[in-house]
Amino acid sequence: MKTLVIVFHPNLATSVANRRWLQEVAQHPERYTIHDVHQAYPDGAIDVAREQALVEAHADVVLQFPVYWFSCPPLLKKWLDEVLAHGWAYGTGGDAFRGRKVALAVTAGIREEDFTPAGKWRHTLAQLLAPFEVTLNYIGAESRPFFAFYGAEDGPAEHGYAERLARSAHDYVRFLSAL
Repeated sequence: MKTLVIVFHPNLATSVANRRWLQEVAQHPERYTIHDVHQAYPDGAIDVAREQALVEAHADVVLQFPVYWFSCPPLLKKWLDEVLAHGWAYGTGGDAFRGRKVALAVTAGIREEDFTPAGKWRHTLAQLLAPFEVTLNYIGAESRPFFAFYGAEDGPAEHGYAERLARSAHDYVRFLSAL
């Protein structure tokens, strides 16, 4: 079974890092299914049954998103609230994620050195993503380490950005393969 890469980016057309990752993933359609939630539901009305069926049809799941205000885009939170339903994802009979590998793939506009206890924001990215890890544990998923690209807001102004991004895209596919 393939890995489902669920993308939560409010404006993927303007994204540089998330789009580049997906271009790399799209070269392997036999291994990965890319599902752009904002494209599927431009009005934000999520088809819960469809989303649950997509998860059930795949071996592993990756939630890919940009870090927004030190959290996730609003549609990802809504997706979690609605799709991870009692009786399906948790509670009596809720075992849809039991034993399923789930990982996060995030892009952060801020540089990695700012995400340290001594850095500008005094918290690590792992600390900011902890609620997702707790959620995945709660639903019985096999939570995997996250994959991150830091300094996305630097973009082309950064010397060597294109090479760093290309390397990250290749590493992302390797990360997905190792789930």
